[in-house]
Amino acid sequence: MPEMRAPKKPMKREKRMNLVGWSMLLPWTIGFLVFTFYPILTSFRYSLSDVDLDGAGILVTFVGLANYRAAFSSAAGFAFLQSVLDFALEVLFKVPIITVFAIIIAVLLNQKIKLRGFFRAIYFLPVIIASGPVITQLANQGAATIPLVEQMGILDFINATFTPALARPIAGVFDELIVILWFSGVQILLFIASLQKIDRSVYEAAMIDGAGPWESFWKITMPALQSMVRVSVIFTIINLATFSENPAIQHIKNNMFALETGFGFSSAIAWIYFVALALILGIVVGLLSAFARKKART
Repeated sequence: MPEMRAPKKPMKREKRMNLVGWSMLLPWTIGFLVFTFYPILTSFRYSLSDVDLDGAGILVTFVGLANYRAAFSSAAGFAFLQSVLDFALEVLFKVPIITVFAIIIAVLLNQKIKLRGFFRAIYFLPVIIASGPVITQLANQGAATIPLVEQMGILDFINATFTPALARPIAGVFDELIVILWFSGVQILLFIASLQKIDRSVYEAAMIDGAGPWESFWKITMPALQSMVRVSVIFTIINLATFSENPAIQHIKNNMFALETGFGFSSAIAWIYFVALALILGIVVGLLSAFARKKART
């Protein structure tokens, strides 16, 4: 008589759910490893090498930290470091403007007004069409600034009042004010989503207690937007940092195909830019977290 095999135990539900979850993540994981993680490792290897392109392919010769030393000692490296410093100053001025503008527009578009969906689409439209070349062409045609700024001599006043290091980013804010506001489309949607989560009964209770619109905004709206402000600031910094017309990005692209620098030097300054961006984000997040803790104690 043949031996009876014991029936297989059914797979546990938790294990089945884990397999389903990993199967859903598998395409993204493969794409990340092939198209993101591997290029990151390759760029780091190039930053430590002298990369030559010839008919036989890519010739990679390990040179250690020579490219990083050149980034802090050569003329091309100094120009790149100056662009990174300019970007840090731009973040100091542009991020608050974009964040405040996004909050104001989000509050207005969250009201019960006619054509509210149309106006939301209008403010988000630049996110779709305003690529780097498009913005460059608009800026060259004078569509990026407000004519009144130049007519009133505001730029001349800034250049005469501040040092060149400060005058450059401040004048850039006024000179590209419209472009800066175009970067607020995603942030506006984020703030609208947060505003819609606030229970309207909270505002009604505040009105019964005698609170006006100004008090309700600072005591109810802003505390509810506090976490989203942090997300918006981080997104804005990364968006400005990865913008194709960013001078630092332009330096990285130009040095990539320059005969005197090449892929190795370009990869090295790209990693320096990455570290600088990580430091900026760390400082900003730390300041926002400290401010949030201070507000919570008071």
